[in-house]
Amino acid sequence: MYIVENKGGAIALILVAILSGGSFFPMMLYMERRGRLPQHIYLDYSIANFLVAVLIAVTVGQIGESKDGMPNFFTQLSQMQDNWPSVLVAMAGGLALSLGNMICQYAFAFVGVSLAQMIVCSMIVVLGTTVNYFLDARINRAGILFPGVACFVVAFCFGAAVHYSNVKDKQDKLRIFGGNFSSNGRNREIEISGGIADEAASRNGYDNDHHASNQAKPGTAEYILQVEKRRSIKVSGSSEFLGLCIVFLAGMCFFVFSPAFNLATNDQWHILRKGVPHLVVYTAFFYFYLAGFVLAVCVNIWFLYWPIAGVPASTIGAYLKDWNGRHWGLLSGLLCGICNGFQFMGGQAVGFAAADAVMASPLICTFWDIILFGEYRRSSRKTYILLASMLTMFVIAIGVLLASAGHRKNT
Repeated sequence: MYIVENKGGAIALILVAILSGGSFFPMMLYMERRGRLPQHIYLDYSIANFLVAVLIAVTVGQIGESKDGMPNFFTQLSQMQDNWPSVLVAMAGGLALSLGNMICQYAFAFVGVSLAQMIVCSMIVVLGTTVNYFLDARINRAGILFPGVACFVVAFCFGAAVHYSNVKDKQDKLRIFGGNFSSNGRNREIEISGGIADEAASRNGYDNDHHASNQAKPGTAEYILQVEKRRSIKVSGSSEFLGLCIVFLAGMCFFVFSPAFNLATNDQWHILRKGVPHLVVYTAFFYFYLAGFVLAVCVNIWFLYWPIAGVPASTIGAYLKDWNGRHWGLLSGLLCGICNGFQFMGGQAVGFAAADAVMASPLICTFWDIILFGEYRRSSRKTYILLASMLTMFVIAIGVLLASAGHRKNT
């Protein structure tokens, strides 16, 4: 089995994880905003997600001979009668991550991808990183680590300011059409009077919604109206408070998963009998994603027949026949699997607190927001200044957290 032990290799893995982690949610949202059912998207995502865990475990986790106290993947699978307490902890972490991801998928429709990502990532860094620091026997340099956490908090504050400034910009754009864009900043809050979307299209000389959808320029009122009309999650009229509660619930789920994985692989609470090898990162990753996969499949099959948030009902048969955009769902699962796998491999080497730098994924997510969704296009100068400040603070936060990296001694 291959184990990452040098700091440079671990930091490289974490940087790749940041790129992957900031890309998978926008790809899920990309298809939802084009009308694909979120249940279909998440089932595709979950399948690819679990396959990544299996692939990493049976390749990297099985290369070469077992090391002393670190059995290969298949060897450790056969030792579940001894290491089951750590297996349960790993599975609990996987359940928390899967639940958080499912909640976030719907939270984006309430408060938007940017604000939701800001809140949950800040909660993970402030709470999860602190817990990981103490679990890892303080191998990360506190004098660098916690200023990095503070940078995340400042970036979050800038992010919130960007969000509300962007809301005001959209209100100004929509006012001429008689729309009302509420303070939570989502398209779902546009109260569209009858025929407004069609009128907006006709003003630009478009004959039908589909053609207008393709031609409306990102950042314009027409574009905002058309996205809302096309998307599959309909939560119009729901309160901003409900949306924020959903996001904070997702954040509580997310902050648990990294410390749980840390406990599963390093057994800081001594739940294993003396002499029983700790779970290696690949075995823990397999169980972690197995639990999340089972939960995701069960919940989303339920949602096929009893959907929420105004989503149309579907069936298993309809899901199997729906190939429209399936590759985006599979790609999002692949990217998330790579993100978590590399985060855990790097965290095992330099400390899980430093590996929480992957929570700077809103930095990447914002670029996808601009490229895929036309977010912040034609916004005010104030919004652009706040946006630049937020991105700068995220870059600083990544550098500071990675600079706090320690070195775990494998015994």
